Order: sequence, then structure tokens, then C-alpha cells
Amino acid sequence: MNQAPRRAMVLAAGLGTRMRPLTDTMPKPMVKVAGRALIDHVLDRLGAAGVERAVVNVHYMAEQLRQHLAGRMQPRIVISDERGLLLGTGGGVAKALPELGDAPFFHINSDTIWIDGVKPNLARLAEAFDPAMMDALLLLAPVSGSIGYDGRGDYGMRPDGSLVRRGEREVAPFVYAGAAILAPALFADAPQGEFTLTALFDRAAGRGRLHGLRLEGLWMHVGTPEAIAEAEAAIRASAN
Repeated sequence: MNQAPRRAMVLAAGLGTRMRPLTDTMPKPMVKVAGRALIDHVLDRLGAAGVERAVVNVHYMAEQLRQHLAGRMQPRIVISDERGLLLGTGGGVAKALPELGDAPFFHINSDTIWIDGVKPNLARLAEAFDPAMMDALLLLAPVSGSIGYDGRGDYGMRPDGSLVRRGEREVAPFVYAGAAILAPALFADAPQGEFTLTALFDRAAGRGRLHGLRLEGLWMHVGTPEAIAEAEAAIRASAN
């Protein structure tokens, strides 16, 4: 890809039930890690990657999140309001497509954070994305060594970088790290209303158009209150 995406979709509408009791009083994207809200970690990274406009979808405690983001200038925030109906990871993006334009865009979960290696991972994604071959390029973290993750992984990767979804009883070496570049073509003939992005990933994988890039650095899955301290310790260690 010649130019890094200038627009991004940030998923921030989830209920954050596993983060209770913290999410009894605030939306999960506002939970602080290392003194900064999760969503600000994400938006800072997008701004550093050259993103000018970020569409943020909101549902749970939407007004609190809207007020928190009101003063941010880089990237410029566009709110996609899902208070009427929670649309899922796929439906939320489909609703926001008019704000995302015709070019490939960054897609990132508001609760994913990582420590970069030598080169920022979003810049690596932009360099590796090839619209002729890909409808989606996912940033993947190794299952072993990632902080706060104890699942069985999501994908295996072929030598050409295309992805194979983990079978029901299998273990896969990589987990989706919650950041990607998506082409608008991924959403062609997408379902109406609520649906998951995974359904579109599976369709793209069947066509050989779902690819992955291994994250360089350290990925942290901050899904529970207990995971916050572990993530903060890793961030402190990386600063030394």
C-alpha cells in the first residue's frame, strides 16, 4: 500500500461486562491503563500513524464517551451513534462506511493495546497491505507470550500470509490483536443490522483474501480488572 490510511474505525460500543465492577460506572474504553484511558492509547497511536479522521461507535454510556472525546483534534472524531441498536462488530462498521470513504481504512478495537517493536505496527500494516490480494490484513499476536490472553488462538498462517481459521477442537498459534486494515470491498453484500466481523473474515478467508501480519513487540489483552496491573507492569518495564 503506497499511502497509509487517513481514516479509521474504532469499536467502542461494547458492554464491557468482563471488566465489571469498573464498567458499572464507565464504558470500558474509558478504563485507565498506565494513567490513560484505553481509547486514548488507541487514538494516540492512530494519530501518530497519520490518521486524520476516526469514526468511533458508541452505545453503552455513550454520552460519557462522547464528552470524553469532544476535545480531541488529532485525529478528528466522528461519533457513530448506536444507542438505538447495538449492531455488533460487523454491523457497526457497515453503518459507518459512509464516513470511512472509498479507500482502505484502519480498524481497531478500543481496548487493544500493545508495546511496539522498532517500527510501529500500524505503519507495518500500511506497508504490507496489498488491495490487489487482500480484503483484510489482520494484526496477529502469538498466543504464547502475549499478556492476559489464555485462549486457544484464532488463526494459522500460510507461507504467503493468508489465514486459516482455527477448527473447533484445534489450537492455533495466532490471536487477532484487534487491529487491521480493511478494504470497503470486504463489506460487499454484507448482512443488514447486527452481525459479526468474523463472518466477513471467514468469507474473505474462503477466497484467499484474508491475510495476517505478525505483531512485533508485546500485545496485551486487557479484558478484566486483573489484567490491568499485568499490562501496567509490562508498560513500566518497557520504559526502562
